[in-house]
Amino acid sequence: MAQIEKKAGLLRRTSSSKKPLKEKVVLMYDEIFAKEDPTKNNPRFWDELFLMKVNLEYLEGKLESLDGDEVMKIKDNINSLFHHCVQALGEEHQIKVVNALQTLCALFRGVHQKNKSATGFDIINMLMGFDKAELRMKELMESLDSLLCGDGSESLKSLCLKLLLCLVTVTDNISQNTILEYVMINSIFEAILRILSDVSSRAQHGYDAVVLLALLVNYRKYESVNPYIVKLSIVDDEPTLDGMGMVIHHALTEYNRQYKDKEEENQGGFFSTLSSMVGSMFIADADEKLSVQTNEAILLALYEAVHLNRNFITVLAQSHPEIEMATTPATPVPASPTTPLGTTPPSLDMMNNPELPLDPNLQTSNLLITFLKYSSIVMQDTKDEHRLNSARLCLIILTCIAEDQYADAFLHDDNMNFRVNLHRMPMRHRKKAADKSIPSRPLVCAVLDLMVEFIITHMMKEFPMDLYVRCVQIIHKLICYQKKCRIRMHYTWRELWSALINLLKFLLSNETILLAKHNIFQLALQVVNLFNMFITYGDTFLPTPSSYDELYYEIIRMHQVFENLYCMVLRVSTNAGQWKEPASKVTHALVNVRAIINHFNPKIESYAAVNHISQLSEDQVLEVVRSNYDTLTLKLQDGLDQFERYSEQPREAGFFKELVRSISLNVRKNVSLSTMSQDVLLKEFSSIS
Repeated sequence: MAQIEKKAGLLRRTSSSKKPLKEKVVLMYDEIFAKEDPTKNNPRFWDELFLMKVNLEYLEGKLESLDGDEVMKIKDNINSLFHHCVQALGEEHQIKVVNALQTLCALFRGVHQKNKSATGFDIINMLMGFDKAELRMKELMESLDSLLCGDGSESLKSLCLKLLLCLVTVTDNISQNTILEYVMINSIFEAILRILSDVSSRAQHGYDAVVLLALLVNYRKYESVNPYIVKLSIVDDEPTLDGMGMVIHHALTEYNRQYKDKEEENQGGFFSTLSSMVGSMFIADADEKLSVQTNEAILLALYEAVHLNRNFITVLAQSHPEIEMATTPATPVPASPTTPLGTTPPSLDMMNNPELPLDPNLQTSNLLITFLKYSSIVMQDTKDEHRLNSARLCLIILTCIAEDQYADAFLHDDNMNFRVNLHRMPMRHRKKAADKSIPSRPLVCAVLDLMVEFIITHMMKEFPMDLYVRCVQIIHKLICYQKKCRIRMHYTWRELWSALINLLKFLLSNETILLAKHNIFQLALQVVNLFNMFITYGDTFLPTPSSYDELYYEIIRMHQVFENLYCMVLRVSTNAGQWKEPASKVTHALVNVRAIINHFNPKIESYAAVNHISQLSEDQVLEVVRSNYDTLTLKLQDGLDQFERYSEQPREAGFFKELVRSISLNVRKNVSLSTMSQDVLLKEFSSIS
């Protein structure tokens, strides 16, 4: 630093201008922005430039002030600056490397900012010259790859990732960023994997690496063969996949922990002193709800891993010891270099930290549990588009999981039980469940709980139809697996049946309002067919015969809802209009439900009359049901256990395009090289040199 101050001092003594003095680096920038070759008067110009502390603000501002025509007038100098930046990345003098990386970021951002309407080819020409672009980008990507994979400074690696994130997000739509074609050709995929597989690198750079990979996977994913998609889909290296899972798990765990702290603080609990940890992530609205700014970038990374790589499913499911309370014996930690999932951030060993908020009931955890807890938070409030999209992405991920055979096997494994404390929306008519009352059950129960919770808490005027359809589809896919494998889950099915019937009741009560915006018959059909699944195949997957009896009891008890639904769909299906066909499908789907109601209701009324009982108890109704099964006739309905598998293209393409745009804007805003303090960097590398 002393050397730099000495140079600045020399600059002051030689300056004869009475105007405010400029730094030497600013004067050198001005020479670049002149039309003359700066090396004419100073052959050592480029060597000296990269020894100077970069003035990002001035350089970006200068570039942003020039339009395309003005840039083309000094194109040779800009091309030369880019070329010498790339060359400087190979220097042994680390300060030159730091300054070159920061200068490149300023170049990418500055040129794009002013020329948003320019074609990608024009941008490439302005930055590096179209005839030299392929060579320059090859050299740049090779240098970045070497820096990321080398044994050099961690600060330098962080700077490389920041530059790459800057490059990927300079355009609002990353698929319009033509420079990324060179990032496809000169892949850094292996460098990203190396960071994720190494414990030390992952701790410091894992988050940036995972977000970078998620964004690169989404470059022109529907238009051409994206090598990052191909490579991610075939990764089978366990440490790499585990590393990726740990980064995602850590980000979600921290978010869950901070939310819980804030929740307890709002309730005046013990953790009120920890409010400073949360910062601006939580915004209390007029209803005192905890609204949260979610992390779509990490969710996108989780989605791409689950969707593209079958091997990643094993990472979701891996069970790891969690920190236990001091009163219980410690669980031995497996001999593994990696940090157990569900316990600590990958970067820190907090095993002995008494201040870490613990869940005394949860002895083991995994990435899937953490994701379910996260989903239970973000799915609470879906009133604005941002949160709605987060909830939608969570449900898409759960859809992919529910379709996967290995994931289903794990979810339903009766030997793998977990106590999952999902977050529940505060509601006036119910008390908050105590965490200790939650039993240890197979994970599928937690998934079903999450779906039921969503169903009962989002019946509102701004009805999130898309999310409801996805919820019911997830339930259907899980039940299809149970039917196929004859798995008898000990679950509180009555809660699910009650939630579904109340959903039908809501659709009926708000028919006019909802039909103006949505096809409510699609959702009604899905719900009715879920009941048909239970009626037709329930004896193969419901836990006991009495569970099947209870299903009939609920249908009979709430018969008025089903009868009202039938009247409504019959009315719509017999009139000409856009809803005629979908309403007709619901009419046909109700055949067995109506058969049950029409069969048992007269018998219940007869039983009451014979025994002079004005109102039958549940046990008495069940007695009537059990004694009259033999005379019940039902129709066999085809295709109840069939479903359309999830496909991103074309149905979800628009959603992901907008989601990636939103993430890109957010990453661009947050990836500022000022976060990597220039003074700290220069001090570090000055001491090295």
